[in-house]
Amino acid sequence: MDETQLPRRVPARVALLAWLYGLSGAFSLLGALAPLAADTPVGLLAGLAGTGLTVGAALWVAGPRVPGVLLHGAQLLVAVLVALLASRSVTAAGVVGLGPVLIALGLYAAHFCSAAAARAHTAGAIVLVTAGVAAAPPDRVLLPWSVAAVTAAVLTEAQVRLSARLRADASTDPLTGLANRRAWEAEARRSLARARRSGEPLSVAVLDLDDFKVVNDRDGHGAGDRVLQDLAAHWTRRLRTSDLLGRHGGDEFVVCLPGTDLAGAREVLSRLDPATAPIGWSVGAATAGPGDTLTTLLQRADEELYSSKRDRRASR
Repeated sequence: MDETQLPRRVPARVALLAWLYGLSGAFSLLGALAPLAADTPVGLLAGLAGTGLTVGAALWVAGPRVPGVLLHGAQLLVAVLVALLASRSVTAAGVVGLGPVLIALGLYAAHFCSAAAARAHTAGAIVLVTAGVAAAPPDRVLLPWSVAAVTAAVLTEAQVRLSARLRADASTDPLTGLANRRAWEAEARRSLARARRSGEPLSVAVLDLDDFKVVNDRDGHGAGDRVLQDLAAHWTRRLRTSDLLGRHGGDEFVVCLPGTDLAGAREVLSRLDPATAPIGWSVGAATAGPGDTLTTLLQRADEELYSSKRDRRASR
């Protein structure tokens, strides 16, 4: 394997935390080697340097094998170590200089964690480090430190909201509001993996609109867009809450039906009732078997769909 490809295998969430530990360790090592004051806690800085470099290297080497709970623990450990360093800092500049670390922790959590977890991580870090600052020898540092703490809280909240919007935009079809192709396939693969572990059935269906091009050519693309929106709403109302409906592209839609065998899938699809919909469609379904992937499931569903289309055309 080409060694230049190795960093790409490390998930971004793990890689950035590894870099945060590594850089913090490197700066602590510099502080130990070149103390800013005679009473600088050199031993503590050396210990923090060893911890930061060791944990950073361990995260990088473990890469995709690092579980989510361990990443949360690693974020908490950073806050604890920064609080400890703050409590032993002998200059006001040393205390306030820890502000960027707090901000980095908040932005990291906001980008990679859920909104609730990001807010909890940031609040916990602010409380821990502020307690360390209050215990630090220098006087009159709480006011300048509060500026860094408030900045971290504000930037974290802004990033939480921005990340939520970006995730929604990245996973949602803008016309219909359904899951887009990438989001649907990612969730369908997770559902298929769960079905394999539990032994429950899982089916997928592909729905393709009949004569949709005629609507666009006759009434214009605006009318075609309204048909897609109405149809998405029509199907959403009739599917179960556990079913995942997505737009696969153009006039083709897909449905993931967890806990459903082929007979059950046909029963669910029959509820969609094309007679009351703005346009008709053709459908094909397939149920997962041993060795199936999402790709093979969709291929079988596609084959059934186009077989249905051919039979309908032949009967006209």
